[in-house]
Amino acid sequence: MTDTAARPVPPVAARRSTARSHHGDTFDDPYEWLRAKDDGDVVAHLEAENAYTDARTAHLASLRDEIFGEIKGRTLETDLSVPARRGEWWYYGRTVAGAQYGIQCRAPLASPDDWTPPVLSPDEPVPGEQVLFDGNVEAEGTDFFSLGSFEISNDGTRMLYGIDVAGDERYTVRVRDLVTGETLADEIPGTFSGATFSPDGRFIVYTTVDDAWRPDTVWLHEIGTSVDADVRLFHEPDERYWVGADFTRSDRYLIIGVGSSITSEERLIDADDLRGEARVVWPRREGVEYSAEHAIVDGEDVLYILHNDGALDFELVRVPASDPEGPRETVIPHRPGQRLLGVDTFRDWGVVAYRREGLARLGMLSYTDGAVTEIAFDEPLYSVGTGGNPEWAPPVLRVGYGSFVTPGTVYDYVVDTGELLLRKRQPVLGGFDPADYGQARVWATADDGTHVPVSLVWKRSFGEPGASPRPVHLYGYGSYEHSIEPGFSVPRLSLLDRGVVFAVAHVRGGGEMGRQWYEDGKLRAKRNTFTDFVAVARHLVASGYTTPDRLVAEGGSAGGLLMGAVANLAPELFAGILADVPFVDALTTILDPSLPLTVIEWDEWGDPLHDADVYAYMKSYTPYENVREGVDYPRILAVTSLNDTRVLYVEPAKWVQRLREVGADALLKCEMVAGHGGVSGRYNAWRERAFELAWLLDVLGLAE
Repeated sequence: MTDTAARPVPPVAARRSTARSHHGDTFDDPYEWLRAKDDGDVVAHLEAENAYTDARTAHLASLRDEIFGEIKGRTLETDLSVPARRGEWWYYGRTVAGAQYGIQCRAPLASPDDWTPPVLSPDEPVPGEQVLFDGNVEAEGTDFFSLGSFEISNDGTRMLYGIDVAGDERYTVRVRDLVTGETLADEIPGTFSGATFSPDGRFIVYTTVDDAWRPDTVWLHEIGTSVDADVRLFHEPDERYWVGADFTRSDRYLIIGVGSSITSEERLIDADDLRGEARVVWPRREGVEYSAEHAIVDGEDVLYILHNDGALDFELVRVPASDPEGPRETVIPHRPGQRLLGVDTFRDWGVVAYRREGLARLGMLSYTDGAVTEIAFDEPLYSVGTGGNPEWAPPVLRVGYGSFVTPGTVYDYVVDTGELLLRKRQPVLGGFDPADYGQARVWATADDGTHVPVSLVWKRSFGEPGASPRPVHLYGYGSYEHSIEPGFSVPRLSLLDRGVVFAVAHVRGGGEMGRQWYEDGKLRAKRNTFTDFVAVARHLVASGYTTPDRLVAEGGSAGGLLMGAVANLAPELFAGILADVPFVDALTTILDPSLPLTVIEWDEWGDPLHDADVYAYMKSYTPYENVREGVDYPRILAVTSLNDTRVLYVEPAKWVQRLREVGADALLKCEMVAGHGGVSGRYNAWRERAFELAWLLDVLGLAE
């Protein structure tokens, strides 16, 4: 069946009036009843939506299989990660052909001075290997499986792991004795991700969430005792704040972090006295964000604190750990346009992450004079960060690197010499050659004259972008100061190799161009996010990169809100829009403080419950309430998950119904056992992405 042939009839949800009144305005919502997740009528409706989507996309089955085969064929299915040293072991992960989930392993060091990770081959046994955790074994009998906590004690004798089998991001933590292989009696249900051992291995520190899915309490569990005896280390009653806890790399302190979107506060507890009193680093002050890292300089415990107190793009200061509120020694002063992102501290040096000219960068920090030596790379677009550095006093820094055309790469940076040692580059099978692909950055002009960066990647054999109109896949996000990095994607090759140009619109609301870029795309400036994306689309058309009938857009979560907004603002610019777990009924959600994350979100979107102006502003753009009559909408595919706790399935379910009322060709695909991140298991994820890419190619006329 082709798209122009007779179509199945879409499911029609009953209209059941539900009035919502605020600030003198009443909105009649006919589909709010779809929120009743356990209602049999709701489940039946979602299943009917899936059946309709299956029927409408049945003609793409062979293309989906083809794309899945391409992803699978380009992936080295049996592979190993680069080992990371911790204590007396090298830790690494395995993937095995045919297996959905990773396997966590370790092997002993050759000697205490061994800092060169062994080169592992999937075809050869690893001497002394121990399999610590096989996700495939643990996932047996489940439809969904996610690992939210995983850690080995410092002495290497115990392992903790937290598992979610529903997709609601609530994990049950268990402990295993790695000497005997026995799973201990300790079982901690309902935790958030990120549980961790204390440095001495006696305790587990974990967090739990409230009814609104907000991590609000930090707990201390002594291994071998009842969960009922766990000690509450900290509870945050203010619904605007999340809490989390982790130990410093030095193992000197437990840091309990409390943060909203605009304000933060941290507390220190001595790691050798976890039931002792917590000391506040800096008392919270509205609008001030900071994070502290411990170091020892000239024999003194100090804290390196990254903060934005009077420094929009942040600055780095050093204070005595014994007196954090005392005099601040400026280490890296505020430099407008250079956004400091984070600092990692080790025994002998630190690492600073920052963003300049739209790209993330890393610099080595001298404790002696505060000098920062940037680690240089030669591609015009790239992403870089640290990872796999658990040790306190290593001679090398583990660095992850990649770009649109360079697969994920692991380096060890030798601090004394500045040498980058290539440890591994992600294998891409099937004759992939980075030289076959190009990447570049261009600039579009927004309605108010702001220049918006746009990243492009393409296959060179189809010609340079702009030489003649090409199919374009335009991606956007633009919220929470989250930056879309120039990263490599194996599934994306299936588009590029068919002549599609992939583009990222780095719109305001993201963090690509510094903190002001974020500030100019949130709260009462949120519309800039949407109009920036439209401006980028218009630029791509006006500059000859593409035409509206060959332009598709994609965004997920808050980026799904972006998709719904631009569908209403400029439907004529797009042939299709893919909205993943889309936040399209934003006003209804943000008005209800009982829903997950709502109160926390007021710092990002505003508080429409108590502020009539915010209410009116949000109502002017929220996609569900602004679907337009008499408009020729592009084809739309909305993808969601029944157990998503961040963006509830009901939002796209309602949106699709409203779109169909005005004649839009809209499809809904709802995973019935999954969460915000979609299905679990790598093969399932590949099939899910193949489904989406086949739909995009069909919209672009490239499905044959």
